[in-house]
Amino acid sequence: MSKDEIFKTLVTRSNTGDYFVFVVPVASELNLKKAASAAGVKKIEMIHVKELLPLTGYVRGGCSPIGMKKPFPTFIDETAMLYDRIYISAGKRGAQIIINGEVLADFIGALLVDITA
Repeated sequence: MSKDEIFKTLVTRSNTGDYFVFVVPVASELNLKKAASAAGVKKIEMIHVKELLPLTGYVRGGCSPIGMKKPFPTFIDETAMLYDRIYISAGKRGAQIIINGEVLADFIGALLVDITA
């Protein structure tokens, strides 16, 4: 496993008050302009860490794009397609799911897009 195959899950709020989930490589940064464009909104910002558990059911460092309290529109960075498998959080710190990025996108209804800086 290389660090490029490890992805983190980020939760954001748009200027319209809608929530969006972005899955990006841990070594990369979410580009907020690209993220907003992918989501079809004007502006996106990260939610505060204290909002994460009540909103998703997950704690920081253990947020998974699978099994949130509510389904939110989700976008996976297109670099996930470069690997046979990627590693995402399994819902608690230290636990990982190994899955193909395209299979993950299909399973959760996510789009694969360019969203990193």
